[in-house]
Amino acid sequence: MADNSQRPTNTSPSDFERQAEEATPGLIAEFIDFLKTSKKWWLTPILVVLLLIGALIILSGTAAAPFIYPFF
Repeated sequence: MADNSQRPTNTSPSDFERQAEEATPGLIAEFIDFLKTSKKWWLTPILVVLLLIGALIILSGTAAAPFIYPFF
């Protein structure tokens, strides 16, 4: 039996194969691309506020806690 699992050398790689070999973008780059293509810019302030609240929660358990309390 012939081994048909290898691609012939005279054909060029398909677009799918080229994209599979490229480096994947990071999470932030993918999110920015999503915002550009879907025109959902209203999500940006919501996510920024959620990230700030998350940062405050994380920092409240550290030595920075006394400096955070005046914000509340």
